[in-house]
Amino acid sequence: MIRKATAVWKGNLKEGKGNLSTESGILDKTQYSYKTRFENGKGTNPEELIGAAHSGCFTMQLSAFLAEQNFPADLLETKAEVTFEDGAVSKSHLILVAEVPHITEEKFNEIANKAKESCPISKLLNTEITLDSTLK
Repeated sequence: MIRKATAVWKGNLKEGKGNLSTESGILDKTQYSYKTRFENGKGTNPEELIGAAHSGCFTMQLSAFLAEQNFPADLLETKAEVTFEDGAVSKSHLILVAEVPHITEEKFNEIANKAKESCPISKLLNTEITLDSTLK
């Protein structure tokens, strides 16, 4: 499987701007710029997209691992906080809130940490990856 995305950029770093598109069409010339990355401009940025990819991948992996152990989740909600500092992505912190019936907190944390280590985006990122989880 190969997934495709395209970035188009015009101009220099500070005044220029670009757009991002994905093969699926969910991103279709979505704006990004210096302001959307380093200030509060309207549009997206690479770190935000990494956060979406990481939280989505981790949550799907966790869902699969829970089901394999006969603990299907009622709800999994993951937020990713991606830290960009000194010219590099240095951390991805996952914040998970879950509703999983009939599971102990110890078993839940074991499975969640396995998902954190195993999801393909975690494997891709060469950075510190942390997880805070709450079982309701």
